[in-house]
Amino acid sequence: MRLDGGFAAPEVLEFLDRQPRVEYVVNLASNAVLDRLAEPAMRAVRRLSKKSGETEHVYGEFRYKTKKTWKYERRILYKAEVTRHPNRDPKDNPRFVVTNMKQSPDGSTRRSTANAATWKIALRNCTTAWKLDAPVARVSGPINSACLMTAAAYVLMQELRLRLARTECARAQVSILRQRFLKLGVQVVATVRRVVLHLPQAFPYRDRFHRLALSLGAQTG
Repeated sequence: MRLDGGFAAPEVLEFLDRQPRVEYVVNLASNAVLDRLAEPAMRAVRRLSKKSGETEHVYGEFRYKTKKTWKYERRILYKAEVTRHPNRDPKDNPRFVVTNMKQSPDGSTRRSTANAATWKIALRNCTTAWKLDAPVARVSGPINSACLMTAAAYVLMQELRLRLARTECARAQVSILRQRFLKLGVQVVATVRRVVLHLPQAFPYRDRFHRLALSLGAQTG
């Protein structure tokens, strides 16, 4: 799991640490302590950039624990970077991620930066597609119910597409999936043991809905 810095809350990290088979990489906002620990690498990369005249970066890691919010040390990977652009002064650009993965800092840090951007774009696209009535908080901001609901909607739509593989709906837009499989007029018969959905005989996507329901655990009869 790779997440943007807005998800680096102690509660989220503790939850991820408790999962036996989950590896995570979460972007971490810079602070004075992290900057101080990465400063030796920043000094080295400043020398490299000055010598080459190009953007340079160095990767590394250390163990880190906050004073109040983290109960134990976690593995921090960093990218010490100095960026250079034409007609601009060089700029320090240190980046940090917290992870429980074992691979090298180079691989984890590179992939975290790319996937965090992908995650934000995906959630924003999902928010637009769903046409939510209430505004959703920025994905890079603190976790809140709107942000989590947007993430849940995105996961749901992706799961529907996976279950509809090799059909014309496998790459359908969110609005199409919603109209065909979520906004349905059905007769609901609820008993103590089960809930039965009676679909209209004229429903054109009856076979697709039946396949989708069975793949999600529904039963016939």
